[in-house]
Amino acid sequence: SKKKKKIIHILDMQILPDGPKSDVDFSEILNAIQEMAKDVNILFDELEAVSSPCKDDDSLLHPGNLTSTSDDASRLEAGGETVPERNKLNGLYFRDGKCRIDYILVYRKSNPQIEKREVFERNIRAEGLQMEKESSLINSDIIFVKLHAPWEVLGRYAEQMNVRMPFRRKIYYLPRRYKFMSRIDKQISRFRRWLPKKPMRLDKETLPDLEENDCYTAPFSQQRIHHFIIHNKETFFNNATRSRIVHHILQRIKYEEGKNKIGLNRLLTNGSYEAAFPLHEGSYRSKNSIRTHGAENHRHLLYECWASWGVWYKYQPLDLVRRYFGEKIGLYFAWLGWYTGMLFPAAFIGLFVFLYGVTTLDHCQVSKEVCQATDIIMCPVCDKYCPFMRLSDSCVYAKVTHLFDNGATVFFAVFMAVWATVFLEFWKRRRAVIAYDWDLIDWEEEEEEIRPQFEAKYSKKERMNPISGKPEPYQAFTDKCSRLIVSASGIFFMICVVIAAVFGIVIYRVVTVSTFAAFKWALIRNNSQVATTGTAVCINFCIIMLLNVLYEKVALLLTNLEQPRTESEWENSFTLKMFLFQFVNLNSSTFYIAFFLGRFTGHPGAYLRLINRWRLEECHPSGCLIDLCMQMGIIMVLKQTWNNFMELGYPLIQNWWTRRKVRQEHGPERKISFPQWEKDYNLQPMNAYGLFDEYLEMILQFGFTTIFVAAFPLAPLLALLNNIIEIRLDAYKFVTQWRRPLASRAKDIGIWYGILEGIGILSVITNAFVIAITSDFIPRLVYAYKYGPCAGQGEAGQKCMVGYVNASLSVFRISDFENRSEPESDGSEFSGTPLKYCRYRDYRDPPHSLVPYGYTLQFWHVLAARLAFIIVFEHLVFCIKHLISYLIPDLPKDLRDRMRREKYLIQEMMYEAELERLQKERKERKKNGKVHHNEWP
Repeated sequence: SKKKKKIIHILDMQILPDGPKSDVDFSEILNAIQEMAKDVNILFDELEAVSSPCKDDDSLLHPGNLTSTSDDASRLEAGGETVPERNKLNGLYFRDGKCRIDYILVYRKSNPQIEKREVFERNIRAEGLQMEKESSLINSDIIFVKLHAPWEVLGRYAEQMNVRMPFRRKIYYLPRRYKFMSRIDKQISRFRRWLPKKPMRLDKETLPDLEENDCYTAPFSQQRIHHFIIHNKETFFNNATRSRIVHHILQRIKYEEGKNKIGLNRLLTNGSYEAAFPLHEGSYRSKNSIRTHGAENHRHLLYECWASWGVWYKYQPLDLVRRYFGEKIGLYFAWLGWYTGMLFPAAFIGLFVFLYGVTTLDHCQVSKEVCQATDIIMCPVCDKYCPFMRLSDSCVYAKVTHLFDNGATVFFAVFMAVWATVFLEFWKRRRAVIAYDWDLIDWEEEEEEIRPQFEAKYSKKERMNPISGKPEPYQAFTDKCSRLIVSASGIFFMICVVIAAVFGIVIYRVVTVSTFAAFKWALIRNNSQVATTGTAVCINFCIIMLLNVLYEKVALLLTNLEQPRTESEWENSFTLKMFLFQFVNLNSSTFYIAFFLGRFTGHPGAYLRLINRWRLEECHPSGCLIDLCMQMGIIMVLKQTWNNFMELGYPLIQNWWTRRKVRQEHGPERKISFPQWEKDYNLQPMNAYGLFDEYLEMILQFGFTTIFVAAFPLAPLLALLNNIIEIRLDAYKFVTQWRRPLASRAKDIGIWYGILEGIGILSVITNAFVIAITSDFIPRLVYAYKYGPCAGQGEAGQKCMVGYVNASLSVFRISDFENRSEPESDGSEFSGTPLKYCRYRDYRDPPHSLVPYGYTLQFWHVLAARLAFIIVFEHLVFCIKHLISYLIPDLPKDLRDRMRREKYLIQEMMYEAELERLQKERKERKKNGKVHHNEWP
């Protein structure tokens, strides 16, 4: 270009043999370079990626970081400190400061399993791993075993494990652009200059360590090592990969003579070792600012750009999370971030539905009639102690009900059913992109080891493994079936326990209504139903939390009773049981309120009773939806608050208690500088079930967000606010409060995806029933088209709802009350004379008709409309869901093209590299005089 020629011309003028013709005009050179840089940036934006040379992971860190092992040691020596001396101080290396610690084993000298440890450690050395031991600074009984894998061991096992490593920089090609599109792009780029520069993206200018590698990868091979980009052997394999390779070795080392006496997991189970974990990469805090001095290490970088509350509005650095914690944890945070992002439209629409109810509140004919119905006296809602009440007394509840049950509710229910499908379908596409970027497309899970418990139980029966060809323990089909039947019976029994707990809550509600109705405080006496609902929900929440502890123990017992063969089978079985238990436990009361409360109470004078004693609870005069909203709102807020407190509060308290004990033992004035392995040992280990608790919490929240969303449109908004906090809480917990988990690989979120699909299907059914049965949408629709002022005109506006409240109430003669139901008050406080009639919510004939209190024709019309709505709604939504699933491919087209292009380029590059090597060998043979005829070029 002209700018490039201009720079070259200026530089040529300065390096002529006769010397410079004039003073160097550096400002002119700088201006030309800046103009070229603008063009380069535009080109990079079009490519959507920076094609920069690949570097090893640790070389991206700040030059003064604690984990850097680069070859540039002269700079450190100039400061009076060599690399080995510096490495000795940070606690990440052996005493020599050269061998990096890849894994830590912890045991106690007082433990009797000495012989097993000696054999195990002898075999560790035989595999080529280097070992060093160190006693604890606070407890001499605790011994830390530091393990280091040399380059030869890493290369050998990386090849066996098919670890994919970078071998060539990716090449991007500019698509063909037309002049018209180029002009549009220029206009858009001019407009973007006035907008904020993507505030949600992480700033890569101030945080240069965020630049990720962009290389083609291939399974590592020692024979083709010259194909791979190796700047430094010490940093070629990053820390997570090194720890994974060492763990793979430890799982295959014998500790005793015998066929099954093998692996670190068995030694952890029998107590030979107390703990085993990879090290964190130094401290997550630094005295210097990351913007001025750079990141000290990857942990510090993750804390500053991910786990810090100051970046709550930023996107997650998923590549950094994957690089530090592995693909399995990276996929969890990718899914959580995707779920949170998809909640934005759902929360916006739900808030719109709520605000629509607020704006139309003054125009709602039904709430107006309820508030103006001072002459309508309602029958008591409980026996004896409950008084007669005016319908206008429930004006506030009628208005609150309209906020959630209005004309936009049906649209929102359809939207959320479609949203659940779109969320899952687009997650599959997102997962495919992540799997491609993280080299998980062709990754296949290794043949899993058999669980030690399974081996011990069925060691006498063996058969040949069809994959490995080796004999292994075998479980007979009859034994497996009998265990599954017993396990299913246990699940059914525990579900019955949940139903019994709900039955207890129902009895509490029935008894407490009368108690609150006779309360001394007027506030509680006048709002006895609301007080009953509120206290019942709180008690139900306490029962839910207590039963969850019991369910965990029962699920463990039943899963171990089944004797799953591998760890993944055990994990899937345990996950399914815990989800069933907690889902039923959390939603059983909600199902009762939505579909059973007030449906089978009978009518005044002929109430249905529980055990022929307690009269079943009725809905509030304004409807049952207000009870369902209270149930969902209180349970959702309390459970999310409790979960967030336990996730962060419990590790913080335990770590604080550990630090307090250390201060008490060594004195508060003495400051001890602990090495990194001791700091990590004092942190909390990741829970035994891995990511189970994190997934379970989010899946249950997804159920709350979708299953009864027609009754509580603000549920997506509450979920969104919780998830924004949840992402940073989980990040803070992983980076600062937990030991570093082993980096493990995974292609997807496992069994949880099937559970999400099941919840999506269930949500369509439940929302159809909530709209048809729980809300008053169908009765209002029937009245508007059939019985209201606009009957037969095809209209359904607010003017067509005049008289709806009076038409939805039936008349009861007070003299027909049963003796045990007759109220203490005669209602004379309303008109000065005893009441003769009262009203109640139902479609029944008056007492003077031929069939007193029989169902009216309007009741059957409403029932038929409800059933028809359920069928039409379900079929329509399911058709839309299946159509969306069919139209959205699981793999994006551009990703498919990139995969094909990459496969082609990799084959070409490997062929060119091999051809280049053969040509070099041929030239060397020619130089040495060894020329062979008829050889391949």
